[in-house]
Parts: sequence; structure tokens; C-alpha cells
Amino acid sequence: MMFLTKEEEKLLERGDGVSKCMEILLALGEIFDAERLIPIKSAHISGVSYKNIGDEGLEWLKNLNVEFTVKTTINPAGIDLDRWREMGIDEEFFRKQMEILNVFKRMGAELTLTCTPYYIHKPNFGDHLAWSESSAVIYANSILGARTNRESGISALASAVIGKTPYYGLHIKENRSPNVLVKVECDCDPSIVGYKIGSEIDEIPIFKFKRKLKEYELKALGASLASTGNISIFHVFEQTPEWKDFEVPRERIVIDRVELKFDCDPDLIVLGCPHLSKDEVLEVYNIVRDLGNVKREFWMFLSRYLYERLKDVVMYLESKGVKVFRDTCIIVSPTRKFRCVMTNSGKALTYLPKLRKVEVTYGSLRECVLKAFEPS
Repeated sequence: MMFLTKEEEKLLERGDGVSKCMEILLALGEIFDAERLIPIKSAHISGVSYKNIGDEGLEWLKNLNVEFTVKTTINPAGIDLDRWREMGIDEEFFRKQMEILNVFKRMGAELTLTCTPYYIHKPNFGDHLAWSESSAVIYANSILGARTNRESGISALASAVIGKTPYYGLHIKENRSPNVLVKVECDCDPSIVGYKIGSEIDEIPIFKFKRKLKEYELKALGASLASTGNISIFHVFEQTPEWKDFEVPRERIVIDRVELKFDCDPDLIVLGCPHLSKDEVLEVYNIVRDLGNVKREFWMFLSRYLYERLKDVVMYLESKGVKVFRDTCIIVSPTRKFRCVMTNSGKALTYLPKLRKVEVTYGSLRECVLKAFEPS
């Protein structure tokens, strides 16, 4: 039985939406044998697209009648709030989506609408969080050294209301220890390494690469690990903040090549799953400066926060025919139907066939950009 303070017991007895949130956290804590609740610095809520939660989820949110007590950000919606018509979204979906977002706004959420909230509010090392969105959870744990379990959208919401989360799992230092060493001996894209390893192991990996990875490569590695498997933390020699805190595991995996079995001619090229960083946008810009206009549909996704700070770059890309969307992503948006999608994202390679029923093919960031400017 989880210990509750007198204040927490009073919240449980109120008989309102706050009590429902306490009940959710208590049930979660008891499932995982948590001894108590601990305060959190922030919450991040996934599953806010109308495509995900539908009318039942919307009604549940409206009836909850609660307010958030800690900084709370939310995941991508199902639409670009301004350019939803360009994405092929119908007016009914737009109206329902805005109703959902207005409920979250009344609760006190910041309408970040991104799966990369750490580019807006960066948690500190050791901060306890209650984050959902698998790619954000693994980034926070691995790259920032913050502490969060892989919450559901509902448990993250409950924590945002109470300001606490059950103390178990990755909030405890010893549970963050790596179990397997992965030696990457090829010059393979980290996103594809994560795509492979995530589907093969359940343990916490520590990676040894031949070179230092860029920040967005670490992000892509984690997103792929989290989407193909149930991994919420990884370590990288000489790069991630906790890599020296544990013994090197005896179990070892060596990767000298990664073979992918994707083969279709894309009618859409997509970058930004998870949402693009500033460096990724600038890398695309540097590639397209020497090219003409796009020959295939080319979509990029990033947060509105970064969009506003890179407006000149975005305008130049759009002058070339690139479509740069905010607030949403290809996975959670009911965009018009495409036959084959090319992407550099292991996460998108995992979810697009399942959720959008489309074929997929892979290319590096540079290969994706160049393909967009190649005649179909």
C-alpha cells in the first residue's frame, strides 16, 4: 500500500476531478509497488489529437474540471492550426480539435503542440518529471539526465493536476543502469541503429559509436528505440550524462551493418518525427540552396516555437516548394492519403504502416531532401 500524506488523503476524498486524478496515481503506484508520491517539475501530455481520443476522450476531458498545478506542455495536435486545409483536414475535425485544445488551455496547459518540449523548456539534470510521448521521455532520461517513467497521456495529466508522480522505475537511480553494451562498428545512421536494436532487446543499452553523435542524432536514436521497443533510457559512451555512473555490462551486441527491407517510390517525403531541431532545419536549408524547386511533395514538421524563430529560413524553404507545418505531425494527423512515404525517422517507419496504412521507405536526412528535388 502506497503511503499518502494527510494532504494527499484530503485530495483523494474531495469527490471531484482532482480526486479522480489522485485515484489514477494511487492505482499506478500500487501496480508498480511505489512507496510514495514525489513532486515533479513539469508534465508533458500526449494523445491530444482528436484522431487519438475521439468524442469519448473529449467528453472525459470536459467533465474533469481541473487545473494543472505545474508547468504542463502538450504533444502535437491533429492539425496545423493555421494551415489545416492545406493538409486535407475537414472542418468537423478542425472544430473538434480546437475544442480539445481549448479544454487543455482552460486547465492551464501551454499549447506547445510539440513532441520536443525540451527545445522550449529544458529540464535540468535530476529533475523529476511526469512525461508521456515516448520520444520525449527517452530524450529527457538519456540526453538530459532528468527522471521520468513512460507515462500514458492520462497518468501525465493526473500528475499535472496533483503536481506529483509515483516514485518507482526510472525515478530511482539504480533502475537506470545499462544491461547490454552495443558496439556500433559501421557508419550507420543512429536512427536506423535504434530501429534495429529497439526491436531486438528489452534491456537498457549503452552504445559505443565510432564517432561523436550530433544532438539530433541522439534524439533520433532514442525515438527509434522507444518506438520499436519499450526502452525509455539509453546511454552513450562519452556523451550522455550518466554513462560513467554504472559498470559496463558484460552482455554485448556488435552491429557491423543494418539491412532494411523497404522498397517503394515515394509520393511524399517527410522530415520531423520527432519535430525538427534548429540544426536540422538549417541543415536542410544548406542542402536546398544549391537546388531548384521540389519535384515531389516534401513536408517538414517542427514546433511553432522554432518556426517563429526561423521564419526567414522557413520562408526560403517554402519558396522552393517545401511545406513546413507546425502543431502536428504525419502520425497523428488524418492528412490526405499517400501511397509511399520516405522518411529518415525510425519512429515514422514504425508507426506509419500501422496507423496510416501506407508503405514506407528510408533515407538519411540528405537523401530525403535530394529525393524531394528528384523528378518522380
